[in-house]
Amino acid sequence: MSRARIRLAIAVFASALAIGTLPAAAHAAPRGHSTTASTPAGRYHPQAETMRQIPLQGAVNVRDLGGYPTWSGGRVRQGLVYRSDALAKLTPADVTTLSGLGLGKVVDFRIPMELQYDGADRLPAGLTATSRPVSDLGLYATLLGAISSGDPATQEQMLGGGRAEAYMRDIYRTFVTGPENRAQFATTLREIADGKQGPLLYHCTSGKDRTGWMSYVLLRALAVPESTATSDYLASNTFRAAYDAQLRAGLKQSGRMQNPDLLIPLQEVRQDYLDAATAQMDADYGGFYGYLTDGLGLDLRTLAKLQDKLVR
Repeated sequence: MSRARIRLAIAVFASALAIGTLPAAAHAAPRGHSTTASTPAGRYHPQAETMRQIPLQGAVNVRDLGGYPTWSGGRVRQGLVYRSDALAKLTPADVTTLSGLGLGKVVDFRIPMELQYDGADRLPAGLTATSRPVSDLGLYATLLGAISSGDPATQEQMLGGGRAEAYMRDIYRTFVTGPENRAQFATTLREIADGKQGPLLYHCTSGKDRTGWMSYVLLRALAVPESTATSDYLASNTFRAAYDAQLRAGLKQSGRMQNPDLLIPLQEVRQDYLDAATAQMDADYGGFYGYLTDGLGLDLRTLAKLQDKLVR
């Protein structure tokens, strides 16, 4: 069989996984792969052999997406795709660490307001982030407004009573419904499949929602089990927990928020947020494969290139 036919066969196999046409027995966890257990709060405890954090002082959610097993018996290659939170606060030592990754491209999903307030990425010499904004439905502006008001009643009205959670679910639905959002994700996937730029890192502000969805889609497109892709998504809660708790404590100490726990639904990733996106995907495109092909416009050749590039 020619290499092209092998690639096509792999892509068809991945497509079958995406639309659920494999027998139910195939959906058991691969032998030797330990799935992670979740707490009631939806936190997944990362396993050292599957989640590879890049420890930095100025960013807490930087990870290599490699190492995960696939249904085809392969494993996602390490050192090719990284996910992270914003890189604006990196120390000189962090930049040196980042330089060691050999990155060829950094994609920034933040909107202009986030860049304005948080600053541009600090990157190794010769590397400039590509701005590829994905809408947050005004969440960043809402968050700034709530905090700057300093008024507990206003903050409760804006974020309390389940409103923050509903806001997050709406944001996740736009990852599926928003044409511009889909275009940004699709362009990034095509670049990863092409691979000409070398190792690629993508990020947003917290590295958990836009970045989390992008990672979930990429891993599933590579035929990584859905449970594993979900585990990678939920792991942001573990990596970000200490930093986010410190932020809430600072807001309370400064007097800007009497009840900073109102922010927790915005700081965390949750299964029901992811479910909102996948339910929208099922409604609009009939499932994951339809989202890949009709929603993101990826053809079988691109899916095969992703497999060939990222799975060994």
